[in-house]
Amino acid sequence: MSRAFVKGGEHEFEELPDRLISEHPNLVTIEGLAQIEAEVTRLNVEFAAAQTAQDRAALATAARDLRYWKARQLSAEVVTPPDDGAHVHFGSTVTIRREDGRRQAFRIVGEDEAEPSKGTIPYVAPMARALVGKGEGEVVRVGNSQVEVLEVR
Repeated sequence: MSRAFVKGGEHEFEELPDRLISEHPNLVTIEGLAQIEAEVTRLNVEFAAAQTAQDRAALATAARDLRYWKARQLSAEVVTPPDDGAHVHFGSTVTIRREDGRRQAFRIVGEDEAEPSKGTIPYVAPMARALVGKGEGEVVRVGNSQVEVLEVR
């Protein structure tokens, strides 16, 4: 098995394989771009600290993550939501009612900024794809069930 080493001055560290980058366009909200930029800044600090500490494992992890986030930063396409609040679009906050009566609200965002537990889903998720372009009162099939759009903000 071959090992790839990267020279960092007098330090060497094993390079970790790159994180997979989505094949979809890197659409982001303004907040999502700020999150990406903050991650690049944080990782630059982490990388420098790992160099100072001569921590090869931390160097490898920080280098891999920096490659990912810098690529995402370069490919980011900020999407400004249209003023049309009548239809679901990238950046919308949507409230739906499921067949069992449960209500859920979430915002449609970029892949890297999505955190379903915090109420955000990626625009490439089946639910988001099914809802884009729909308006209040419309019923949409998602998987084996239907949801009704109650509110779009």
